[in-house]
Amino acid sequence: MSEKLRVGILGATGMVGQRFATLLADHPWFDVVLLAASPRSAGKTYEEAAGSRWKMKTPMPEKFKDMVILDMNDVDKIASQVDFVFCAVNMPKDEIRAIEEKYAKAETPVVSNNSAHRWTSDVPMVVPELNPEHLDVIEYQRKRLGTKSGFIAVKPNCSIQSYTPALHALREFKPTKVVATTYQAISGAGKTFREWPEMEGNIIPFISGEEEKSEKEPLKIWGHIENGVIVPAKAPLITTQCVRVPILDGHTAAVFVDFEEKPTKEEMIEKLRNFSGLPQKLKLPSAPEHFIQYRDEDDRPQVRLDVDYEHGMGVSVGRLRPDTVFDWKFIGLAHNTLRGAAGGAVLIAELLVKEGWITRK
Repeated sequence: MSEKLRVGILGATGMVGQRFATLLADHPWFDVVLLAASPRSAGKTYEEAAGSRWKMKTPMPEKFKDMVILDMNDVDKIASQVDFVFCAVNMPKDEIRAIEEKYAKAETPVVSNNSAHRWTSDVPMVVPELNPEHLDVIEYQRKRLGTKSGFIAVKPNCSIQSYTPALHALREFKPTKVVATTYQAISGAGKTFREWPEMEGNIIPFISGEEEKSEKEPLKIWGHIENGVIVPAKAPLITTQCVRVPILDGHTAAVFVDFEEKPTKEEMIEKLRNFSGLPQKLKLPSAPEHFIQYRDEDDRPQVRLDVDYEHGMGVSVGRLRPDTVFDWKFIGLAHNTLRGAAGGAVLIAELLVKEGWITRK
């Protein structure tokens, strides 16, 4: 790309916003020209607003330290300076829906990490390797919004990245029932151990709203566009339990699955290891070269050893074995703030640019 697109980060001071900043500091296609957050942070430099609560393992990028934060509610001012925005704001869902639509109607595409618009029927919720064809619904969304270039696209819940890609790679065997228990890192709640000391040596068997998302969002990903909206798939039947565990980064899933077709272990491993999607074909900057790795060792995948696979943008699968109740069971692992949050959104934006949905204003 000869000239970078101008990008803004909404909600830049939070954990996901910080992750966006680290990922985009040297991005080959995108130039972050502004950072925005709530009115209480507006007017401060990024270092003043976020420096004392910086949550990333890597330092705050130098190029952003002295950047003055704008009020994210000043939509017209921000929209006039950028080609599109990433959204990682932390507000009530109705307020998120409203502000994302304001940006879209100001002809500024929004690539959102938030859940507020995931069930808006003409908003694509995309894992780029799994359902890139859902971007076609943007045409209908623009008609509803009355825009020429503005729209909203979202990434799905971070926890489903640990098992949905594996199930997708095995879809030709027609999964019919899935039981998944996810063991979710504390960064999924935007926290570190310093901020949440009661999580040390602890497990909390409840994450608000997570089980509904984990059961329903894969079905939207596997759905189809009909009459200008995305119609979710009806199968497989998915039930989940979601547990918070004392891990900083990395969501693990224990998955049990029945298939209509009856694959062998060798057939399934071959499908997992050879699965590839449009981002790999297009060689997008953030795309992992190999999306899914299958580990043969009995004790893999492990968070310490595998969470950073493909710079945190790949998915690790292992322990595929027959079950006494279901056909098969396996373990999955994905990095929740990279593949599952900011990194996944950056990959969506790259695909949107490559496919012509986001252009220079």
